[in-house]
Amino acid sequence: MGKIFGITNQKGGVGKTTTAINLGVGFGHLGQRILVIDLDPQANLTSSLGLKGEDFDFSVYHWLKGDAPFDQVATAVAGIHLLPSSMALSGADIELSSVPGREQLLKEALFPIRDRFDCILVDCPPSLGLLTLNTLTAADGIFIPIQAEYLPLEGVKFLLETIAIVKRRLNDNLQIAGVIVTMFDSRQNLHREVVQGIRQYFGEKVMESFIRKNIALAEAPSFGQSIYEYKADSIGAMDYGALCREMLRREVLR
Repeated sequence: MGKIFGITNQKGGVGKTTTAINLGVGFGHLGQRILVIDLDPQANLTSSLGLKGEDFDFSVYHWLKGDAPFDQVATAVAGIHLLPSSMALSGADIELSSVPGREQLLKEALFPIRDRFDCILVDCPPSLGLLTLNTLTAADGIFIPIQAEYLPLEGVKFLLETIAIVKRRLNDNLQIAGVIVTMFDSRQNLHREVVQGIRQYFGEKVMESFIRKNIALAEAPSFGQSIYEYKADSIGAMDYGALCREMLRREVLR
């Protein structure tokens, strides 16, 4: 059965959605069968691939509630399958809070289809609400993008506390599968010092392939493309390509 990975950090602006897109498409280029789930009500991942939630009759919201089957919601784009998000998801935390087993909804919805994929990536909202809790309950592992700055590193402790609680109460298989350093600039002393701190804390979980600052990564979403389609010879494409190969080499997806 395909491995499920949440991509999460409650701190916004750390490259979470960029990482979800370019890991997913990058794995697809390497022959993996990939499903990416946009579980963020802001739908930034969906729009970054040139799609809009309102263009679809159904979104991940309807699939999660059981109102639409997977094949009516999923769409093929950039060599992967995508469950698009929409504004309908914005009220999910409140609407689903009274549903019995509310933290298990994603896990139950994924069970019938996870063997169709080698890897399922879930782009979480930048909060620790019910949607993120569903991801942590369903996931085999978590990828944590951390910007090479002090404050994003400081904020990770709250996520780690939540992971520990979920592991203890809901999903004892949950692991940190990888920590991804983003927006790195080797010329800045602060960045190098922050990376040292990240490595001291997370050890071998830190990926050796850093994602360097690159304007093309910021531009690609406005063209509705992953970095590979937008500018295949850019630093961003090289870095995410190297990260995908490193993860396969480490057998993270197995």
